[in-house]
Amino acid sequence: MRNLLRKGRVIPLFAMLALLLMGCGDPTLSALMPQGEVANKQYSLMVLSLAIMIFVLLVVFIIYVFVLIKFRRRKGDDTIPEQVEGNHLLEILWTAIPILLLIILAVPTVMQTFDLSAKDKPKKGELALKVTGHQYWWEFEYPKEEIITSQELVLPVNTKVHVELSSADVIHSFWIPSLAGKTDTNPGDGSKNYMWIETGKKEQIYKGKCAELCGASHALMDFKVKVVSKEKYKAWVDSFKNASGNATGNAAEGQKIFKKNCMSCHAVGKNGGNTGPNLTGFGDKQRVAGVLEHNKANLEKWIKNPQKVKPGNNMPNVPLNDEEVDAVADYLLSLKLQ
Repeated sequence: MRNLLRKGRVIPLFAMLALLLMGCGDPTLSALMPQGEVANKQYSLMVLSLAIMIFVLLVVFIIYVFVLIKFRRRKGDDTIPEQVEGNHLLEILWTAIPILLLIILAVPTVMQTFDLSAKDKPKKGELALKVTGHQYWWEFEYPKEEIITSQELVLPVNTKVHVELSSADVIHSFWIPSLAGKTDTNPGDGSKNYMWIETGKKEQIYKGKCAELCGASHALMDFKVKVVSKEKYKAWVDSFKNASGNATGNAAEGQKIFKKNCMSCHAVGKNGGNTGPNLTGFGDKQRVAGVLEHNKANLEKWIKNPQKVKPGNNMPNVPLNDEEVDAVADYLLSLKLQ
């Protein structure tokens, strides 16, 4: 290994690995592929800061190489180069230039920080949204539409969304990398944060995450953002409001079991508790518990042992036998909006 390092043969290998890794990642979970106004503004700040850092790095390298060559020790030459200590012009330059670069970066950063965290009332055509972080799931409330849902956030295209953020337990951080940077959700009535996002001009599903360490299942606190056409959004709102939750067959038996054991925490439509996720439209979701592939086997796995899927979450182990779990799973999968 030492011989390889000495000969420099391993450097091209690392260079190729770095190049390959640059192509990895999810385009719906990347701040480097911005969608919408907020993401573009934040991306511009990243480009500006990177440009300043590269500029400083290049200047330092150029000066370093210049000094290394010009003032290198030569055979037979023991003269000491002219010393520049105390040179007023140089000291002013290397003090003033960093200050100037900091001002160039600080001014747009401060301006955008206040702009993107502004608490504004939605205007016509804009949307109000309340986001609440829980261990380990997300609750989304649409005040005007009188809808409360969880884990999958549905938004119309080309719309400004005013977001009010809070937490039901500990500090979380709401982050949709492709649409907006992270903002903390703090516990307590007087600790609300505010932000706004722009959904972009195309239908797309984005991935969101909790960006603040909040417990054992922090890494599993994911959610989806479904940006749909305004017509589809209106249809979704109407379907959600009119969802009845009525079921037939084995699902009907599961509905009875669900009402007896689960509705103290969960709600379907406007009926039920509010300490757990609202399960209206559960059959249309893409993930079970936000992390498992959406199918009956995974749903039964979640119902039987939620702590194994998401350690530390607040859902208890409900004492149901296999037949009851099967019926409840059928009922939940039948909860479709369309």
